[in-house]
Amino acid sequence: MSEIKKIAIIGAGTMGNGIAHIAAQAGFDVTLVDVKQEFLDRARSTIEKNMARQVEKRSVPEYRMTDALKRITYATDESKAIPDADLVVEAVNEDPALKFEIFKRLDQTAKKDAILASNTSSISITEMAAVTKRADKVIGMHFMNPVPMMQLVEIICGPQTSDQTYKTVEALSRKMGKTPAKSKDSPGFISNRILMPMINEAVHCLQEGVGTKEAIDTVMKLGMSHPMGPLTLADLIGLDVCLSIMKVLYSGFKDEKYRPCPLLEKMVAEGHLGRKTGKGFYGYGK
Repeated sequence: MSEIKKIAIIGAGTMGNGIAHIAAQAGFDVTLVDVKQEFLDRARSTIEKNMARQVEKRSVPEYRMTDALKRITYATDESKAIPDADLVVEAVNEDPALKFEIFKRLDQTAKKDAILASNTSSISITEMAAVTKRADKVIGMHFMNPVPMMQLVEIICGPQTSDQTYKTVEALSRKMGKTPAKSKDSPGFISNRILMPMINEAVHCLQEGVGTKEAIDTVMKLGMSHPMGPLTLADLIGLDVCLSIMKVLYSGFKDEKYRPCPLLEKMVAEGHLGRKTGKGFYGYGK
């Protein structure tokens, strides 16, 4: 672990600020990068509130929160924030073109021995590695939302990812307090190849009138011991994200079982994306 001291995170949204939160608490120096200061200000506020909540619940001592907050810096200039990072984690939207562009740029800006990781939930690590000249140092680190609370990090290795890169990231994940699970680079990896078809099937059940949204969620919570129902979970994840992952699965496998449900497509087209827009399968107000 001695080679990883500084971590840069590209994207200060929900996942990016969550990764910054746990990395700083684990003792790493973190730079959180985004294109606008307002995004960084929002991320700073979120991190401070979430850490304060941990202190209130006595899961984290106050001195650890104070130390962690000092370890995080915020930057809009990627070119100045990246060069001294030992690990760069990309955590932007699930847009392949955007991710490929960022990886091309990071490959030129980051130091030669830096590891480049993506928090992607479905996009090919192999394809991201292909736009760089360091395929052996490209890897997936798929954290779960909300990052500070969820135990898992899915580590995805492309065919050229080196054993040393994997071992370094596995050890890093454990130091951050996470349990790593290794996945081959396949559409949806392990997590979303299993989860998203379940959510998609729940939407089919709703569309066909098999049950109400409440009934569908209740069956999965009480009958299958899931902490929340699939439609509630879809609202939390974002229906646009669910649709995007289903499209990746359908494109990757060419199998009808992965075709997105028309109701899911309709809701995304209407802008009803779940909690982040105030309306999805359920209503959330402003």
